[in-house]
Amino acid sequence: MSKTITKTFKSPDALSNVKEDLVATGIEQEQIFIDKDRNQVKVIIPKEAEPEILEILSRHQPLD
Repeated sequence: MSKTITKTFKSPDALSNVKEDLVATGIEQEQIFIDKDRNQVKVIIPKEAEPEILEILSRHQPLD
């Protein structure tokens, strides 16, 4: 079962850094969606990968 995690960041640079980190850990680019208007990253992952992905996202200080 898949889960979508959405986090908002304060800058476009943070969006790029988050995407790079996610890809480096093996998340496919097709599973990462960047909304530049809202400064959000959405990641579709298997539910069991949630703790690891949340840890990666938290490194970049999300606003939510």
